[in-house]
Amino acid sequence: MTAFIRSRNLRSAVEAALVLAVGMGFGRFAFTAILPHMVEEGVLSLGEGSLAASANYAGYLLGALLAVRARAHHAHCLCLWAVIGTAACLAALALSAPVPVIVMLRGLAGAFSALSMVAASLWLLEHRGHFRGAPLLYAGVGIGIAVSAELLVLGTHLGLRSHGMWLMLGIVALAFGLASAPGLVASASQAQHAAAMPASATPVSRPAAAWPLVTIYGLAGLGYIVTATYLPLLVHTVLPDLDPAHVWAVFGLCAAPSCLLWHRIHERWGTPRALRLNLALQAVGVALPAFIPSAASYLLSALLVGGTFMGTATIAMPAAQRAARNMKMNLLATMTLAYGIGQILGPGLAETLRALSHSFSSSLAAAAGALVVAALTTVLL
Repeated sequence: MTAFIRSRNLRSAVEAALVLAVGMGFGRFAFTAILPHMVEEGVLSLGEGSLAASANYAGYLLGALLAVRARAHHAHCLCLWAVIGTAACLAALALSAPVPVIVMLRGLAGAFSALSMVAASLWLLEHRGHFRGAPLLYAGVGIGIAVSAELLVLGTHLGLRSHGMWLMLGIVALAFGLASAPGLVASASQAQHAAAMPASATPVSRPAAAWPLVTIYGLAGLGYIVTATYLPLLVHTVLPDLDPAHVWAVFGLCAAPSCLLWHRIHERWGTPRALRLNLALQAVGVALPAFIPSAASYLLSALLVGGTFMGTATIAMPAAQRAARNMKMNLLATMTLAYGIGQILGPGLAETLRALSHSFSSSLAAAAGALVVAALTTVLL
């Protein structure tokens, strides 16, 4: 019986991870790696690319707002809508479309990304009752980033332009979604089996305070987004012969295994200490290129930020789900909403500071400052 439960739990975690690989890794973050190609081809200017990125963040915020009322027993349907919608948005960008349509599609993709984050978390952590699957769940984001980035490298070698790359991403995203669908559909008729889980399946530490956790997560969204948006462009300025998608793949490859590491640290140290260390290391990674603008510092930044930003979710989202047991609200959606607000504020702050200082150094320093404040706020948990 125990072996059967473990096998079922592993399948559930993989299926949820595929949802996040599509909704977040492909739907949100592939744009970061493909933007330099779109700018080079004249599909978008740098300013229009920033507008499309902002639309994606606004869509993420809207998706989080719509997901506030989501409940665990509907999560499987929301996961399916998220992967289908994301694949459609990616494929639609393969068409020659005017800039306003591109911006609109990036906004829709952002909404589906937030839906995937909330729905996959609800489905695995609450409906399936599988807290120990959290590291594999959130590793799906890093896997999606790495796979989509290397697909873009492959597209470059095949001579594809950005339109062909978007189509390739849409097809692979749909394939990932179809792979996750059977388990999601089958779970609709199954009762939550958390009671059948071993007692050790959930940590025994006291629940974290909800609102400090929401504040910390919002600051984390503001802190990482500058690096996540502009890193490939920064790399391209110092290493013009290197496909920036390779560095973005490093970002994703660090994110995937780091989730397991941060889950173990969370179990051993508890939420406040684990988050404090995570956010402090992330702040160092974000700030590093501001003080040492070189190829080596950009690579180290990719390693540090990539190895911590999904670790933040791996620690904070299960902690939020445990805290929500005594609250009449969808705390996972509230956390995602706060993260979305932080992500909207980040690029605007970055552009304002860049215009004043004519470099991204001040933007990166301010983003690192937000992460330091978040780390200090963990004393309230």
